[in-house]
Amino acid sequence: MGKSVTMNLKVSEYASRVLGVVKEKYGLKDKAQALEKFAEMYGEEFVDREVREEVIKEVIESCNQHIKKYGFRKMSVKELDKLTRGE
Repeated sequence: MGKSVTMNLKVSEYASRVLGVVKEKYGLKDKAQALEKFAEMYGEEFVDREVREEVIKEVIESCNQHIKKYGFRKMSVKELDKLTRGE
């Protein structure tokens, strides 16, 4: 397990029952471990564990293309307004 974060949670009765079942099913010592197990089981549907290398390469390439096209010039507030309002 990586770095830990302390939390004080208030959950519904249903969520508490679900965590209780997860705790018993996997022989865990408390509901905190049950919540951890639940996150391990279903978390990747929502959040990648780590940023994939191809995503990093894509962001770097996008930044490089932008710099090649526009350089490091700054935009005025007036230019930004024009862009966002479609004027």
